[in-house]
Amino acid sequence: MKNLLLVLLLAVAYCSAFPAEAPKGNEENDAKFAEEYLKRYYNLQPNLKQSRKKGDSPLVLKIKEMQHFLGLKVTGQLDTDTMELMHQPRCGFTDVGEYSTFPGNKGWSKKEITYRILNYTPDMTTSEVDVAIQRAFKVWSDVTPLTFKRVYDGISDIEISFAAQVHNDFYPFDGPHGTLAHAFAPSSGIGGDAHFDEDETWTSGSNGYNLFLVAAHEFGHSLGLLHSSDPSALMYPTYHFIEPSEFRLPEDDVNGIQSLYGARTEPSEPEQPHQPDETPSNCLPNITFDAVTTLRGEILFFKENSFWRQISKNSEVETHFIKTFWPSLPNHIQAAYEIQDRDQVIVFKGAKYWVISGYEVTADSPKSIYDLGFPRTVRKIDAAVYDENSGKSYIFVDDKYWSYDEQKQKMDTGFPKKIVDNFPGLTKIRAAFQKDGFLYFFDGHRQYEFSSAKRRVTRLLKNNSWFKCSSKKANNLRKMLRI
Repeated sequence: MKNLLLVLLLAVAYCSAFPAEAPKGNEENDAKFAEEYLKRYYNLQPNLKQSRKKGDSPLVLKIKEMQHFLGLKVTGQLDTDTMELMHQPRCGFTDVGEYSTFPGNKGWSKKEITYRILNYTPDMTTSEVDVAIQRAFKVWSDVTPLTFKRVYDGISDIEISFAAQVHNDFYPFDGPHGTLAHAFAPSSGIGGDAHFDEDETWTSGSNGYNLFLVAAHEFGHSLGLLHSSDPSALMYPTYHFIEPSEFRLPEDDVNGIQSLYGARTEPSEPEQPHQPDETPSNCLPNITFDAVTTLRGEILFFKENSFWRQISKNSEVETHFIKTFWPSLPNHIQAAYEIQDRDQVIVFKGAKYWVISGYEVTADSPKSIYDLGFPRTVRKIDAAVYDENSGKSYIFVDDKYWSYDEQKQKMDTGFPKKIVDNFPGLTKIRAAFQKDGFLYFFDGHRQYEFSSAKRRVTRLLKNNSWFKCSSKKANNLRKMLRI
């Protein structure tokens, strides 16, 4: 019973319904909204007397605590960035907590965890829900000795349900777009259970809220993790969509869950260095890239743990592991661009970036993307390119982009802007680079040649147009990329 009370206190700090949306642009409404937010997620106590010290009220202290935890500039004021983050859809779990795991919590004492799906959302088919839940558990079993077994009768360790408003756990949901879901830490009774707000629109894609992504986050709580203050972590409190096929559990989450359960004991298959005959001799027409950049006249095409290196227009493409060239760089790079004047390549993954100077990663890498001027609502970069004509770097996130002045080393004012406004014909960009005065943008299986002077797409190309393709079969390429 004592453990259950601790779980309930830590799981949701405030019991009344929380407004999902509040009118913006009104100081009184902002203050009321913020007070309710801080009561729920930061344990702001009602009716506390104001301290005699100026600016030392309980509300200001909690605003500062929230700003510090979520990585905002600590002002104690309800500024634009703070209010914007408060209005983001998020997990119903509190953010307060001294550790990334529950104090004194050792997680589940067994390695096989059972789960049961009590009901289904009408937004998705039952098979879609089943797959999303199964994949969400696999996120954690891939990096720990845990296994998850579904049961259909009796009591399970983790019970999963969809419900709206009041649903018999003392923590009612708040309607659309506020609290998406909540879960409870490992224990008997309600411990481990995960509840999803039926007032949300659940999906297996990007319209509405992706069930796989939300469930993977909630199951982190079910296994014993609190929220993380790392914006790139799965356990960060706010919702952020990423293509499920591109999802990789961030290092912060891996470290957290392995501190409770340890790492997988089964040896993984070691990566073997490529032999000369494994160099791709064919280009798949449906190939996609994680990132593309130039480097001292070469073009590098990144994909998962590898990259293609095209040294010259007529040369055969070389294939290498990222770790072979740059051991300190992560796999699954998400964006990259070259600044030729500085002989540097900037590489992005999650909320961090690395600087390659010449061919060496700088000792002070990685750094935070927020040092560049991005708001905390940005969790990852989709693509980036340096325009040598303007001296600006264009950095793309979803359907928007930022302009970064490389000479002044600061973000230009008035951004973000819609991609389509200044790059007609384009709405999303997944990789980009500049060559011979043209910008080349990749989205899915398509590549667009864009003229900055004419401000229009001049050619539509295949993604593999830069490769010297042959008619041989692409078996080795398929094996390497697991396509």
